[in-house]
Amino acid sequence: MTQTPTDPAIRITEGRPFPRGASFDGSGTNFAIFSAHATRVELCLFDDEGNETRIDLPEYTDEVWHGYLPDVKAGQLYGYRVHGPYEPTQGHRFNANKLLIDPYARELAGDLVWCDELYGYTVGHPDKDLSFDERDSAPFVPKAVVVGDDYDWGDDRPPMVPWDETVIMETHVRGYTMRHPAVDAAVRGTCASLATPAVLDGIRSLGVTAIELLPMHAYLDDRHLLEAGRRNYWGYNTIAFFAIKRRYLSTGHRDEFRDLVKAAHQRGLELILDVVYNHTAEGSELGPTLSLRGIDNLSYYRLAEDPRFYINDTGTGNTLNVSHPRVIQMVMDSLRYWVTEMHVDGFRFDLATILGREPTGFDQRGGILDAVAQDPVLAAVKMIAEPWDCGPGGYQVGHFPPGWAEWNDRFRDDVRAFWKGDEGKLADVGKRLTGSADFFDKRGRRPWASVNFITAHDGFTLYDLVSYNQKHNEANGEDNKDGSDNNHSWNGGAEGETEDAGIRALRERQMRNLLATLFLSKGTPMLLAGDERAQTQGGNNNTYGQDSEIAWIDWERDPTEGRLTDFVRELTDLRQRYPLLRRGRFLDGRYDDASGTRDIVWLAPDGSEAGEAQWTDPSARSIAALIDGRAQQSGVKRPGTDTSLLVLLNAWTEGVAFQLPGDVSCDAWKVVLSTAPELAPGVAASSGTSFVCPPRAMVVLACDVA
Repeated sequence: MTQTPTDPAIRITEGRPFPRGASFDGSGTNFAIFSAHATRVELCLFDDEGNETRIDLPEYTDEVWHGYLPDVKAGQLYGYRVHGPYEPTQGHRFNANKLLIDPYARELAGDLVWCDELYGYTVGHPDKDLSFDERDSAPFVPKAVVVGDDYDWGDDRPPMVPWDETVIMETHVRGYTMRHPAVDAAVRGTCASLATPAVLDGIRSLGVTAIELLPMHAYLDDRHLLEAGRRNYWGYNTIAFFAIKRRYLSTGHRDEFRDLVKAAHQRGLELILDVVYNHTAEGSELGPTLSLRGIDNLSYYRLAEDPRFYINDTGTGNTLNVSHPRVIQMVMDSLRYWVTEMHVDGFRFDLATILGREPTGFDQRGGILDAVAQDPVLAAVKMIAEPWDCGPGGYQVGHFPPGWAEWNDRFRDDVRAFWKGDEGKLADVGKRLTGSADFFDKRGRRPWASVNFITAHDGFTLYDLVSYNQKHNEANGEDNKDGSDNNHSWNGGAEGETEDAGIRALRERQMRNLLATLFLSKGTPMLLAGDERAQTQGGNNNTYGQDSEIAWIDWERDPTEGRLTDFVRELTDLRQRYPLLRRGRFLDGRYDDASGTRDIVWLAPDGSEAGEAQWTDPSARSIAALIDGRAQQSGVKRPGTDTSLLVLLNAWTEGVAFQLPGDVSCDAWKVVLSTAPELAPGVAASSGTSFVCPPRAMVVLACDVA
């Protein structure tokens, strides 16, 4: 690589301070980058051989450095060198020897090559990060790419699926397609593979309405993982918020992702991105200088009282300073970009409590949350929070503002524990079935705000949840010390794989119980991809570094021989067929004047209304929920309200006789769902008679009301 001082023949004008990033107008390119504390900014242009030309951005307006180059076209590779003080004890870490990635880059070319030249300080120096490294990092850093935009969206329209009809499937673009038999081997693991018609049609056939993809933003493979022969699989290590990880693009260009979005929309599928706006891949004070740290460390990151160090509410070494207006602007610009230019339908925010963190702690009126609340573009898409982080007061389930949905880990834990057979879980599971009103019934929020899940990327798969008592993460190389030990799992009598037919049948039954509870509860169900076919990770509950067959779905293996997949379809069909299961209000036993009935009544097995003694009995493991179709909100007639449903839950090891309610304006009940294979749908029973719910089973009965 050679360096060329600014060529006097290069044409440059002052340009504009907006928009941020590199903006090609069809003739030339405007470059704009924020830095409040820099003293000089060099734009670095690279040719195909890696030769570098440095050009000073000529203007500085409102803390934005900018310039317009009329001869720079789409496809140009570039980066920045930012000059300023290197004073870590004052929060400044400028080092112009380090090539920096434009935080607004739309595409990146090349992969990061880990080496000591990437660090702003001299690795191994006794003064650590207080030392200064003069080596050039440009040969080892991905280059930003100037992009044009002539993509034809045609008649693409967002499906805009109502929240109460939404069924989410969480998946990974590589994990889902690397072994998929319908995918061309040349494109496996990319957006093109997920866009394969047979793949999308298969997802839609499950009743899924939204695909939630693990992080697609450009991220780094951790150095320690690469040195161990592995790499970052989940992708929670972002380095550029507008670019896609090149590994996921068979063509290397962002239009491949757009093709995926179009193909999904044509099938009524929404696409939701898992996004990481809480930290970056630059890590702690001992991390590399790759982008924001070298552009304006003091502005972009939350620093400790001693500004040499970073506040680490994320557990990753740094935390984005989302109280700073320019950082808020960057996040909002990124979100709007993915909606307006890439047509995504929503976002799931990793460690979202960070978005509401102010110097005084979590605040529902935090800068980002306020910005999102008033934004007309984001008002039309789904916003899902992972409502916790690692900092003080970081657990905020139920505390996000109206308009947000939230991952509900209490649903996960309470439902797992109930079907596992733990004592004293009846009252908790009752709350989860009816929408978790204890967390979400405030400020006009609806049950859909609770994103219910049994499993997610982080933790056991559904099959492993019923097959392992302990995690088995030996393949991760961390002596099985990584991953959660709080799994609420039960192996049914044998650890891991077994030929015991009884245990295998019990495990399948338990998977059906967990899935049925997920899909028949109020809230938004989220299915982990592969759970519908009993995917296993061999007991590994922390596959963040396993971009391998451990985490990829094995499409040739299904110990249930398709039965579980069919059951998931049965559940999503039932959810659609009976809107009572997804009506946009909480089930709380309220009285309806028009019908003289209550929306839900909890019944003990003997037919009496469940009272304090039933709910607080630590040994109680069976209950019935009568969801009365006659109970109307304000007397308004709604579709699907001519049917009442009776949901029986029995976590006992023996069958339990339930007295079927008689005063429900119908003569007979009919089984419409059963998790027990010995009880088939279609079985009828008269009102007021005794009905045996099989052991460890969930049964739904329906009756048409007068």
